[in-house]
Amino acid sequence: MHLSSIQRIMGLLLIAFSLTLLPPILLSILHEDGALNTFLAALATMFGIGFGLWFPVRNQKKDLHLHDGFIIVSGFWILLSLVSALPFYLDSKLELDIAQAVFESVSGFTTTGATVIVGLDNLEPSILYYRQQLQWLGGLGVIVLAVAVLPMLGIGGMQLYRAETPGPMRDDKLTPRLENTAKALLFIYLLLTLACALSFWLAGMNAFDAVCHSYSTISTGGFSTRDASLGFYNSPIIEAICIFFMLLGSLNFAIHFNVGRRLDLHLYWQDTQTRVFLLIVLGLVIFSALILWTHGRYDLLQSFRHAAFNVVSVISSTGYGLEGFADWPLLLPVLILCTGFIGGCVGSTTGGIRVIRVILLYKQAIREIMRLIHPNAVIAVKIDNKKVSDQVAEAVWGFAFLYMISFILLSFVFMFVAFDGPLTGEDVLTAFSAIAATLNMTGPGLGAVSSTFKEINDAGLWVASFAMLLGRLEIFTLLVILTPAFWKR
Repeated sequence: MHLSSIQRIMGLLLIAFSLTLLPPILLSILHEDGALNTFLAALATMFGIGFGLWFPVRNQKKDLHLHDGFIIVSGFWILLSLVSALPFYLDSKLELDIAQAVFESVSGFTTTGATVIVGLDNLEPSILYYRQQLQWLGGLGVIVLAVAVLPMLGIGGMQLYRAETPGPMRDDKLTPRLENTAKALLFIYLLLTLACALSFWLAGMNAFDAVCHSYSTISTGGFSTRDASLGFYNSPIIEAICIFFMLLGSLNFAIHFNVGRRLDLHLYWQDTQTRVFLLIVLGLVIFSALILWTHGRYDLLQSFRHAAFNVVSVISSTGYGLEGFADWPLLLPVLILCTGFIGGCVGSTTGGIRVIRVILLYKQAIREIMRLIHPNAVIAVKIDNKKVSDQVAEAVWGFAFLYMISFILLSFVFMFVAFDGPLTGEDVLTAFSAIAATLNMTGPGLGAVSSTFKEINDAGLWVASFAMLLGRLEIFTLLVILTPAFWKR
C-alpha cells in the first residue's frame, strides 16, 4: 500500500475538480447573481486542500496496487462529497446547515436527485448550474472520467477502473488501452448530452434549462432547475424526449460504443441485458397504465403518459417528477419505488442492483431447482451464450445479500435517529422509502420524502448520505475498506 502515492493522486484529483467551479463563476459574473464570492471561496478552499495534499508528495510516482485503487475511489468520493458541499453551505440564500449541504452535494454527485432545497425557481443561475454539473460529473464517476487524464500524469489507471466500474463484467474494456476506453466513454457521454440539450431546446426549453436538464437526464440524476421538475413545462414532447434519453442513459455504454462503431441498431436487441431491461420497462408501463385507467385517475392516453414517465424515471434512478406517484391507487407507489432496486444495465449511469445481476440471480435459482430434479446433471449459467464463471455467480449472490442487508439495517438506523417520539405508520413508510430512494439513487420516496428531504433531521440526512455513497460505490468498494482484513499485510 503506497500512502504517499495515494495522497498525491487525491491531491491532483481535488485540484482538477476545483477547476470545475470556473463555469459557475463565469455564470455568476455574467448574471451578477450575488454568488460570486461563494464560488471564489469554495474554489480557493478546494484548490488549497488539493495543493496541500499534493505538494509534499509530488515526486512519489510508484505503481498502484488494487488496494490503493479501493482507497483512492472511496476516499476521494468521501472527500469530494464534503468539499463540494461548500457552495451550498456558504450561499446565504440557501440557509443550509452542514448536514443539509453535504446531503445535497452527495445527492448530486451520486446522481441520486434527492434534495433538501425548496424554491429552486428563485435561486441564482450559478447555483442551479452547479447542482446540475455535479450530477453530470458523477454520471460516469469522477474516477472513470479521470482515467483518460491519469496516464498523462504518469499514473496507472487499471486499478481505479476496476474499483469504480460497476458490475460483474467490470474487467471488460471497449478498447485495448485503458485510456482509450475512458476517452470512448467520454465521447459517448458528451455526444448524448449535446443531443439531449439540443432536443430539449428545440422542444421549447430555454437554452439554460435545456443544458441543465440534459446534464441530469443523461447522468440519470434528476435534479431540476424548477420546483415542479419537468411538470413545470406540461409538455408531452419534452417528456417523450426525456424518456428516450433516460433509457439511453440506462443502457450499457459499451453497447452504445459497439452500435456506433458498427452502425447496427440490432445490437441493442441482441444484448440480453438490454432486451430484458426494455421488456421489464414495457411490462411495468402497461400494468401501471391499466391500473391508473381502470381506477379513473386519468384517461387511457394520459395513463400511459404518466405511467411511462414515472416508471422510466424511477427504474433509471433519475427521479424526475410530473405530479408524483405517491398517491396513486393500490400497490402502484410501492411497486414503482421497488423498481429502483432493479435499476438499469451494468455499465450505465443508473443505480440499483442492475439488470445483469437480476438475470444471473434468476438463472441461478432455476439451475438450483433443476439440480434438485436432476442431481447428476451439469447445468451451466450462460449470458449471451457465454458461460458465467462460478466466481462471478458467487459474487452476484454476495452482492445481492449485502445489498438487501444494507437496506434493512440502514432503514432501522434511519427510523431510530430521524424521528422524535414514538413511530407512526407514516414514519415507518418514510424510513424504508427514504433508504430505498437513496441506496438505489432514485431520488423521490414515499411519505415525508415524496418530494424533498427537507423535513428530515440532520442525523437522518447523514444516514441517507451514507446510503447514497454505499449505493454509488456498489456496496463492495466502500465496505471492503471498512473490513479489518483489508488493512492487514
